[in-house]
Amino acid sequence: MRLYLNRVLTCLTIFASLGISLPGHAESAKEFGDYTIHYTAFRSDTLEPEVARAYDLTRRNNRIIVNIAVLKKVMGTTGTPTAAKVEGQASNLTGQLKQLDFREIKEGTAVYYLAEVKISDGEFLKFDLSVTPEGGSEAARIRFDKRFFTY
Repeated sequence: MRLYLNRVLTCLTIFASLGISLPGHAESAKEFGDYTIHYTAFRSDTLEPEVARAYDLTRRNNRIIVNIAVLKKVMGTTGTPTAAKVEGQASNLTGQLKQLDFREIKEGTAVYYLAEVKISDGEFLKFDLSVTPEGGSEAARIRFDKRFFTY
């Protein structure tokens, strides 16, 4: 039981470091059948240097990270991390497409997906993502938009 609690605390620390549950990062979630899909996008320079090094992420004010986590609903818990196929792109107001290449990160029982992309100051991006939980045949469509500043 103690080992399980330590793993849960480690996972929660990593999620917080990567912006999953930080209020300043405007994390959102979508219910999809038996799953909850958490998604956020934030500037990579807000990461702690140690976290960026550990996950080979570039910390810059002109780069953002898109972070996706899929949790299977389990009664009486916050959910069970679940692997998924995550694909997507972002487009700006001039119609330029930015392909998002997600990579899977596993830390203990936690599973999440990260993609990095360069931005310009004041750039407004519309995200269009497809998330298929492992073993599922249907994909959830996640659409959101956000403006980024590099100041």
